[in-house]
Amino acid sequence: MNRPPPSPLARLTGAPRLPSLLLILAALTALGTAFASQYWGGLNPCEMCWWQRYAYMTSVVPLLPSAFLRLTAAQRRVSLLLGGLVFLVGAGISLFHAGVEQKWWEGFTACTAPISAGGLDDLRAAILAAPVVRCDEIPWSLFGISIAGFSAIASLVLALFAVKAAFSTETAR
Repeated sequence: MNRPPPSPLARLTGAPRLPSLLLILAALTALGTAFASQYWGGLNPCEMCWWQRYAYMTSVVPLLPSAFLRLTAAQRRVSLLLGGLVFLVGAGISLFHAGVEQKWWEGFTACTAPISAGGLDDLRAAILAAPVVRCDEIPWSLFGISIAGFSAIASLVLALFAVKAAFSTETAR
């Protein structure tokens, strides 16, 4: 008996593609939460918060091909491992930031602002209008864990998931 061809949704969420889709969804959820807490919750990011966001943004790039293109098992494995590596780097950045917040070590960031072509009065007004967000202060925490701490945990879990998925028999199809 002939089976009907799978629907586009079934092809998209087939077992080999599902881990990449879940990892992309997790990264986009983390970014959405960060931007929502910034724009709706008033939690302006410090410089290291932006570094963590860049890691989540970057993690999506190597995962896109394995989520949306037909790849061999080896290509899919490389895609997942690269995504996992980016998540691992993000975990390191987040852990470093959490350590700075907890005063375990000193941060090395400096407050920076773009320099405009205007005069000194314009520059002074821009500096005074910009919210100063220090990397060594905890703006929000839950159960004693800061946002950077939660980001470190999430990034590490996502890195481990990506590596496990890369060597899964389902992904090897």
